Amino acid sequence: MNYKKLEQTWRWYGPADPVSLQDVKQAGATGIVTALHHIPHGEIWPLADIEERKAIIEAAGLTWSVVESVPVHEAIKTRRADADHYLENYKISLQNLSACGIKIVCYNFMPVLDWTRTQLDLEMTDGSKALYFNWIDLAIFDLYILKRAGATEDYSESILKRAADKYATMGAQELTDLRINVLMGIPNEKEIELETLRTSIDEYAAIGTQGLKENLKYFLNAIANVCTAEGIKMTIHPDDPPYPILGLPRIASTLEDFKYIIEEVNQAFNGVCFCTGSLGAGMKNNALEIFNLVKDRIYFAHLRNVSKDEDGSFYEADHLGGDVNMYEIMKALSAENALRDRSIPFRPDHGHQMLDDLAKQSNPGYSAIGRLRGLAELRGLEVGVTGNY
Repeated sequence: MNYKKLEQTWRWYGPADPVSLQDVKQAGATGIVTALHHIPHGEIWPLADIEERKAIIEAAGLTWSVVESVPVHEAIKTRRADADHYLENYKISLQNLSACGIKIVCYNFMPVLDWTRTQLDLEMTDGSKALYFNWIDLAIFDLYILKRAGATEDYSESILKRAADKYATMGAQELTDLRINVLMGIPNEKEIELETLRTSIDEYAAIGTQGLKENLKYFLNAIANVCTAEGIKMTIHPDDPPYPILGLPRIASTLEDFKYIIEEVNQAFNGVCFCTGSLGAGMKNNALEIFNLVKDRIYFAHLRNVSKDEDGSFYEADHLGGDVNMYEIMKALSAENALRDRSIPFRPDHGHQMLDDLAKQSNPGYSAIGRLRGLAELRGLEVGVTGNY
């Protein structure tokens, strides 16, 4: 097989990111994954702002490879009366990105919150720190902080008891920290308030899982002509974690979900961001099986790993450790990449806070050295799989 290298990219939060573009170059990445986080959700991305960001990246000798993400406004996800206004804005943003030569867009369709963790600094045995999702802590947030109606029905008796026991020992600061962690929401957005979350939960309860699926179809069909005309590839990110939480539905979590997404809008622009960490957190998910189902539509990949316990709680493991067989994933991804005209971009997703970064402020999961380690390991794994130096 005529292997070629995957495109090695790095998520960068823009000029305010404590990890600089020079750091990215030293890590060995060539492509940048970024977004205009200063633009409020739902507003048009101005052409001048896109050009400015692209110029900064290219002046550093790098390429803006993927947008992550152009956020889908809640009005679209819920199909409120003003949804069409936000759809028109979204289409203009896509056209402006295309005019700048940026053609791959990652997005998610998770209600209200982006990725959710209960702890951002779980200490590993080597002293590094990882992101953590713990069902006991989520239950404490749900039952005793959010106080969601009917929440007890969503947890086993074992988790309810352990949550009650742990809650009884927690101080005010621990509860505050838990609230902040769960409500971290979407990067660079204002922290969501509890009452806003309760209102959104009620709204999504009325929409339901099938209703959210229909709204995703509505969104994709609405942007289909623009994406096709501009050559844009949309890549949906799996739900993180890949199961319902806080009474909110999930529609991009399982093999069946992705089969539905691809078949219901069966057009080339409708693609997948293959995230091994998100999918690997599912107790019943086989990441390789999902890859093989959607491989023709994978236009971007996030490679990271997780270790789960019997409850389904998980922490983010080393990139080559954990429950996901990264060797088999890299082998399959490299084989698919060999069939493409353009290399598939991937990035080392998240990373442990370690070494000098332990004393630095960084975006959770996005410190420099842990991702540098992850990229080095993944780069080496790719060479081992393909023999392509």
